[in-house]
Amino acid sequence: MSKRKQTSDGSVQLLLTQRALRDIHEIEAYSPAVWGKPTASRYLADIEVALVRLVGQPDLLRPEPDFHPALRFYRVNKHLLVCDLQPQTIVVLTVINASRDIPSRLAELAPTLTHEIEILHRQL
Repeated sequence: MSKRKQTSDGSVQLLLTQRALRDIHEIEAYSPAVWGKPTASRYLADIEVALVRLVGQPDLLRPEPDFHPALRFYRVNKHLLVCDLQPQTIVVLTVINASRDIPSRLAELAPTLTHEIEILHRQL
């Protein structure tokens, strides 16, 4: 990840973890075979639009009381962006298909996500 940068327009900087990039790559690889190329392209375009929207409107990210207090969520059609929100930075930690059991998937990732969040808070 890159260092935090202050933007001149007041928006926040967006960073994606290696896991989030892997998740998006998996969506790109999996979706055409299952849903067809047009649907896959729409999924990816919608995620890209959502990321741009969040940079300008980080308050769209929502906490979920059942999960780690630092986690923030944003739904994009059939996917859920799991993020950490800092004063000038949004870090996308992972992208999960909303049809999955979200609590179970986050529980699988919890030790690693918690550790990543702690490291990010120290670095940012």
